[in-house]
Amino acid sequence: MILDSFTHTAGRRWRTVHIAFCFVVVSLLGLPLCAQTPLEAGDGAPELTTKATQAIDKGLACLLSNQHEDGSWSSDGQGGHAVAYTSLALMAFMSKAQFPGFEPHGEQLDRGMKWLLKEAKKRPDGYIGTVMYEHGFATLALSEMWGMTHDSDDDDAIKEALEKAVDVILRSQNPGGGWRYQPQDSGGQDTSCTMTVFHALASAHQAGIVVPDATITKVVEYLKGVRDTPTGGFTYNGRPHRLSAACTAGGVYVAQLAGQRDTELVDSAIRYLNSLSPDIFNAGTKYYYYAHYYAIQAMVQAGDEKYSKWYPQIRDALISQQAAQGGWGKAAKPGSISYETPMAIIILSTPHRYIPIYQR
Repeated sequence: MILDSFTHTAGRRWRTVHIAFCFVVVSLLGLPLCAQTPLEAGDGAPELTTKATQAIDKGLACLLSNQHEDGSWSSDGQGGHAVAYTSLALMAFMSKAQFPGFEPHGEQLDRGMKWLLKEAKKRPDGYIGTVMYEHGFATLALSEMWGMTHDSDDDDAIKEALEKAVDVILRSQNPGGGWRYQPQDSGGQDTSCTMTVFHALASAHQAGIVVPDATITKVVEYLKGVRDTPTGGFTYNGRPHRLSAACTAGGVYVAQLAGQRDTELVDSAIRYLNSLSPDIFNAGTKYYYYAHYYAIQAMVQAGDEKYSKWYPQIRDALISQQAAQGGWGKAAKPGSISYETPMAIIILSTPHRYIPIYQR
């Protein structure tokens, strides 16, 4: 079953103390905060190489240099998809144990958090953004920030926004168990949107927000309906020719979060993903970053053996694809970012295991 919410919350509190303790020790010793402390070294994870750490830091610097004055990030420098991009950017920093209100970038992240909360307050119905993809990423970011901020008032505001955001997800689940682009329970469903939305719902559930068992059961039934039996992979909408690596990666991760570990539903999908190696690590793979954003977490949940074979391959591939300015993908213009940049940072930061939803 999904992780117990009390354990999850207690873990957050422990990590907050641990992070603060490390910064105090560094300060007392007179070391610069950019020095590599045991915390920053991935808790001894050998797969987190020096090059990977440098790529992460360079990517985070790229995000900081393209943050808007109001605290947001966007796809075009003018607010395009700002809810999704700001949420992903905040998650990228959190994957390195950097949270709003805490050094080294507390002020910048605080502005990002407050911008996201402001967007949440604009809609009394709790819907954040313009499509359910954005709503899913925003819900995920709020859930993972809850309990990890510097100000208790911010935590209260996050809790309120999170509860409303979860309500939107719950009431817009389709009878077949999935979600689509808009918050409507009669709007249809597809695997891509469903995995983004349920990922956020699982995070909120871990954080202590009530999610009915019936909601989780319906998601599992949806996944069974879009499973491609011959391969074990998942399709976009149940049609065999819509089988994809991205939907399989997200689908299997969702199934794991929904309590389906050690089932054929999960095991066959993992086998299918592994069968795509080494081509899946080539940048030409369709929806490359989106696929690997979920695939690496699926491998974490699948166990150390599968993870240890997968991570070094995607790590080295991403390092080789990083642009000189620190980003990934192609930003539309100065002052904008591509969604690939925060996703690449989150993937590379997997060994840290600081974000609760990404822990096994």
